[in-house]
Amino acid sequence: MQLALEYSPASAGTESDGKLNAYSGTMGLSDSFQKDGILVVDDEEGFSAMLKAVLASQGYMVHTASSPSEAIKLYAERWREIGMVLLDFLLPEMSGDLVFENLQRLNPNVRVVLLTGCEESVAKKMFEKGLRGYLQKPCCVQELAQTVRDAIDAPPVPAA
Repeated sequence: MQLALEYSPASAGTESDGKLNAYSGTMGLSDSFQKDGILVVDDEEGFSAMLKAVLASQGYMVHTASSPSEAIKLYAERWREIGMVLLDFLLPEMSGDLVFENLQRLNPNVRVVLLTGCEESVAKKMFEKGLRGYLQKPCCVQELAQTVRDAIDAPPVPAA
């Protein structure tokens, strides 16, 4: 069974009030619960809440931030508890690549996966600087879970 995650924000002139949509098929959640922390950075708070619920159900401790400044502050305070960061690219204040650079200043070994509606080309330079993965919205739970696990388990990036 597959589960795809999609958030539909409220739109002017429609009956939509900001809905979370989950499309299910076969869904196999990991039986081995993890205690790793994850920071989700996305200005769509409904999408962040959905990610938090999905990842928490898999045993992760999930922190959320809806702005770059909030994310950088939270990571500065709790980076030892955060095994990886799921980062949107299009954010208020600054883009995801600048947030990534700020997180790397705090911890050069930060494990970041870009989770965005943007094309993968926006991640090219970020991969050169140590980005651990890329997921395009919407994505399925299995792909999300595997990418998160891979990022957490990845060895540190060698110092340049």
